[in-house]
Amino acid sequence: MEIEHEESPVPPPEEEEAKEPPRIQRLSESVVNRIAAGEVIQRPVSAVKELVENSLDAHSTSINLLVKDGGLKLIQVSDDGHGIRLEDLPILCERHTTSKLSAFEDLQSIKSMGFRGEALASMTYVAHVTVTTITKGQLHGYRVSYRDGLMENEPRPCAAVKGTQIMVENLFYNMAARRKTLQNASDDYSKIVDLISRKVGLYRPRTRTYILQSSKPHCNVNHGATRADVHTVATSSRLDAIRSVYGISVARNLMKIEASDNNPATSIFEMQGYMSNANYASKKITMVLFINDRLVECSALKRAIEIVYAATLPKASKPFIYISIVLPPENVDVNVHPTKREVSLLNQEVIIEKIQSVIESRLRSSNETRTYQEQAADQCSLSRITSKEANLIPLPMGSRSQKVPVHKLVRTDSLDPAGRLHAYIQTKLDGHLEKRATLNAVPIPLCDKEVVLSLLRNSIRQRRNPKDSTDLTSVQQLLDDINSNCHPSMMDIVRHCTYVGMADDVFALLQHNTHLYLANVVNLSKELMYQQVLSRFGQFNAIQLSDPAPLKDLIILALKEEDLVSECNDDDNLKEKIAEMNTELLKQKAEMLDEYFGIHIDKHGNISRLPVILDQYTPDMDHIPEFALCLGNDVNWEDERNCIQAVAAALGNFYAMHPPMLPNPSGKGLLFYKKRKMLDSCAEGNTCDVVAPSYVVSGSDVINDKVEQELLSEAETAWTQREWSIQHVLFPSMRLFLKPPVSMATDGTFVRGARLKDFLRELVSKISLLASQERTILTSCFVVILRAANPNVG
Repeated sequence: MEIEHEESPVPPPEEEEAKEPPRIQRLSESVVNRIAAGEVIQRPVSAVKELVENSLDAHSTSINLLVKDGGLKLIQVSDDGHGIRLEDLPILCERHTTSKLSAFEDLQSIKSMGFRGEALASMTYVAHVTVTTITKGQLHGYRVSYRDGLMENEPRPCAAVKGTQIMVENLFYNMAARRKTLQNASDDYSKIVDLISRKVGLYRPRTRTYILQSSKPHCNVNHGATRADVHTVATSSRLDAIRSVYGISVARNLMKIEASDNNPATSIFEMQGYMSNANYASKKITMVLFINDRLVECSALKRAIEIVYAATLPKASKPFIYISIVLPPENVDVNVHPTKREVSLLNQEVIIEKIQSVIESRLRSSNETRTYQEQAADQCSLSRITSKEANLIPLPMGSRSQKVPVHKLVRTDSLDPAGRLHAYIQTKLDGHLEKRATLNAVPIPLCDKEVVLSLLRNSIRQRRNPKDSTDLTSVQQLLDDINSNCHPSMMDIVRHCTYVGMADDVFALLQHNTHLYLANVVNLSKELMYQQVLSRFGQFNAIQLSDPAPLKDLIILALKEEDLVSECNDDDNLKEKIAEMNTELLKQKAEMLDEYFGIHIDKHGNISRLPVILDQYTPDMDHIPEFALCLGNDVNWEDERNCIQAVAAALGNFYAMHPPMLPNPSGKGLLFYKKRKMLDSCAEGNTCDVVAPSYVVSGSDVINDKVEQELLSEAETAWTQREWSIQHVLFPSMRLFLKPPVSMATDGTFVRGARLKDFLRELVSKISLLASQERTILTSCFVVILRAANPNVG
């Protein structure tokens, strides 16, 4: 088969002769130097970096910097270093003149910041440079101006203080294109502040003082003063230097890290630094890296650290890292970047791997605990209460107030949660549970009642929802629907109700004013979780699963549970095909689920992370199979609004506070569950030796004491944890976030009971119908209850 090539037209001979190759010309020295200057001095912060590094190499203990117009109009650096000799001034600004080295081999042992001798020369080609200097022992200083690397005049004697002052004016005056790209003076100024804070504040913490002044005026108009934007004080501690530069909120969340290796076959290095713990949270990573006391960047090390934090902490958390690495000078190549911003290390991969391992180990150990800063209660702030709160807090004894009728007295509210059922019910645990339930008592000093109430109210805090919501129209529409469908009266009950206790497995008792309400905990928690998913859309922290959960197995398990409920038995092959199809579908949607909902599905189809919808709450993992099946079957992935609504609803149902799978140990259901579990165990061929039977279920069916204790302990833990979450997580979060829909007023979520006045009247009428002995006993119990609720009742 022949392929025809389209031939391009051949130009006429005249045109071919006319195109001659261009001549190669030697560029003038001024052009070469100006091009080189543009590489070394890229923007004002580059000039500041070079000048400050020269001051540090001169062993300065005090550096002053003045910047105008972001550094384009003026950069003035003054230090108290050793100064410059008079005889060195003529060649000071010539290219490749330096006091740091004399031969190429010296680069292998270089320890100074600068070594090329290009910085000052480059500045003279793009700015006007003036140098004033004096060395120790001289009677006066000298001042000289430079242009294009040469002195414009002979050094003139002048008054000066020990050290050197270099003034760079009109930077890039002869490079119009470069100057046009640097119109944002505030941006350049912030870069200078950041650079100097790290380089001087952290590299030389023992420097006595460093002051960075800008030309912008501040409040002191009368004296025409300008305030220092950065002022670092001499300190001997690196942690104190970090606290001085980045603030106390960063310093108190740092952990010290160390690593080293003395094996010549792999790597020789020492590393010391500080890393943020699990309590620290920031929107962007802050990494300060010094290698042999040189502030540099290492993108490979930065990525390795980010991977560790991303796998251990929530997605939104970004770390703070300060690392100082010391290596033999011959193992570091400092001459790999025009601005010396990057260096090359021998055995870099090995060093990064060891540092990454140390950080990961330290972070995992810190992630097991959380530290909360203790704050003293402010008596003044407690005294500033609104009139509404004043009516709710009882007055001290001895003060005169209008007596409130007993049947109208509100004895408990959301601000003073006294009178809960836990205060009057004492549960007797078995011996093996009593030991596990023992808590270490922490003595609390006696103080005012208001102080105690304030501490109790602030003991558990929920992270506020983000102020900046997503830009997706569908999410905004769903949030608008929630706001417009909110029931105002129900909202008032939710905001000011008090949790009394659990009435049964599903309903909780709430008090609002003088009314009691039965509230469906499952419905309330499901609606709250749904609303929180939309409110925190795309901004979730993460729960890391210790063992990734395979989607396929979860979906098969959910399908089998559906068969048990519906009493049908579908083909196992059909279940497996459904599970495979849903798993592949969810793997395709994994990126969207991770980004928007915090549900991470890896390439193998395993769920490894789930979102944090409410702080200090983890969903019951017994419901994760149903959740996985719901994601695969019930979500319309083609329509954006319906998709987001369905996923949020699935999360809401998964995170809702359903009753645990184990029956409540306080009822009789656990007895039958024990019998069924033991018989199932015997049917599987396990030994069913009866040892020390505790009681008989029916006839000869004896429950093993070991099975009893395990089940009782497991059930107790599950139900106790659920009730704790309802009391300390669900209801406080409801007061903050829940906007109850209108449907909750009629669907049985809230059921209002009798008022206290009606309850007393009904109780008295019932007592009058009883026999004399029964009436006496019940009346005595009733009086005891009244006296416990109100000691003033006679």
